[in-house]
Amino acid sequence: MSPEVDQILMLSASQLMGTLAPSLPDGYAQGQAALLSFMMIMSAREFERAADIRVNENADMRALFRELAEDVADQGLRARLKAAATTRDESLAISALNRSNGELRQVLIALQTYAEDKENRPAQARIWDALKRSAASRLVKLA
Repeated sequence: MSPEVDQILMLSASQLMGTLAPSLPDGYAQGQAALLSFMMIMSAREFERAADIRVNENADMRALFRELAEDVADQGLRARLKAAATTRDESLAISALNRSNGELRQVLIALQTYAEDKENRPAQARIWDALKRSAASRLVKLA
């Protein structure tokens, strides 16, 4: 697509703030225009990295499941980990990546609960490392 979605959002935000907002009366309407413009700018920034974030998170969780599966004595959970580790994202569409991410996170929650119940500190540390990487990748930067 040309122009890209992020470019359309940025141009629209610029027009909203530079042309429309100044012609609105002070107060609520101008505030709403500014808020909408800000949300459009943030959406444009997130558009560029959305698929990359999700693909990397999904791959990270799958690698974690492969790594920790053999240390899990619970056969049902071990089978879930091994199965989840072999899944693939059906496409790069954000909705498909989000679906995969949600399914993998459910397995991650089960693994974390198991590691905490068994007081498996090394596994807990690996899980927390993965969660920290995920949080850092999704951090929204205003500048």
